Amino acid sequence: MSKTKLIAALDIGSSAIKILIAGKKEGEDKLHVVYQAQEPSVGVRRGTVMEPEKTSTAIQVLLNKVKTEGGHKVRSVYINIGGTHLFCTVSKGNIIVSRADEKISKEDVERVLQSAEIFSLPSNKEILEVFPKEYIVDGQGGIKDVVGMKGVRLETEVLALGVFSPYKNNLTDSVLDTGLQILDVIPSPLSSAAAVLSQRQKELGVALLEIGAGATQLAVFEEGNLIHLAILPIGSANITNDIAIGLKTDTDTAELIKTELGCCIFKGKNKKEKIEIEDEEPLVFSQKMLSKIIEDRVSEIFEEVKKELKKISKQGLLPAGVVLTGGGAKLSKIVDLAKKELKLPCRLGRPAKFTNLDDELSFTTACGLILRGVDWEEDKDLGRIKISSVSGGFGQKLKKFFQTFIP
Repeated sequence: MSKTKLIAALDIGSSAIKILIAGKKEGEDKLHVVYQAQEPSVGVRRGTVMEPEKTSTAIQVLLNKVKTEGGHKVRSVYINIGGTHLFCTVSKGNIIVSRADEKISKEDVERVLQSAEIFSLPSNKEILEVFPKEYIVDGQGGIKDVVGMKGVRLETEVLALGVFSPYKNNLTDSVLDTGLQILDVIPSPLSSAAAVLSQRQKELGVALLEIGAGATQLAVFEEGNLIHLAILPIGSANITNDIAIGLKTDTDTAELIKTELGCCIFKGKNKKEKIEIEDEEPLVFSQKMLSKIIEDRVSEIFEEVKKELKKISKQGLLPAGVVLTGGGAKLSKIVDLAKKELKLPCRLGRPAKFTNLDDELSFTTACGLILRGVDWEEDKDLGRIKISSVSGGFGQKLKKFFQTFIP
């Protein structure tokens, strides 16, 4: 791919570590995937790196695979951060406009956002990104773009996303120990949202629901803004475990049964029809029984989603509905069950800006990381961000004025 800058994304999940390498050819809008692969995840529980050395070894195995099979030597990556330690909180900031003519500048906006980041946090927690919900000029609220407006006092209300610092350090250490440079660390639900949600959906009101192996991640948008984020400690691995217990088999067989035969809603005519799987000891069960096991657990996930939507008074009130993605969303009839349980329009979310992409639902997070990388590269080329090297391989960046990354 001549004249194409390739970007690499590393998605570190509970069940698999995935790598995606893609680039955009000149004159084309879509990104072309040149390599993708995955390896079983080690040292990760519910989306959180708990044993960085083991995870680092697994990443190195994947990098070696990229080099030998794909012919690519990866030096820098965009990575995701997930897990139930992610949190969001609302904060406010206010400043006095600096210019004598009272015109609000970009510098004023940066200052008010920085002031909103100043609030009490335990020493082992830190803020990753800040998203303004609204700006307030001299008491007039509901404003999105204030640059150029006149005013004396500028205020803002933001949604700040944070992490448990030791877990973030586990993640970054596992990557840096392989010799890779980390270009950015992006919360998994935001990465997936970037890959599958349109701006119109975010304006209308939409929920992104990514069902992973160890956790389910929810991000809710309205009027273009992120208004809520939650990580639920339940995922598709729980479904596999339920099948293993219900059918009295091992988890590997249960996973195979789930992926090949699993369905969220039983619609067969013969309820007594049996399925037999040849093994050391033949396994016999009904499709109805299997569907009931899966439906119960998936319904539990949707029940938790409803609780989160109720917290922000959006239960049943999102015009663009719910977009399902992640490996757990590949279950047959899951959209039908989601519509029934959530009482909202529901559909599967697949990345639309990529060609030559396999296993789209499972690689959603990686696709979002690539898209963030494309935006960052374009901003760098246009001089909208500055880069200075710091220890540990990070590039400390001044992003678009409404997003801040704190290493």
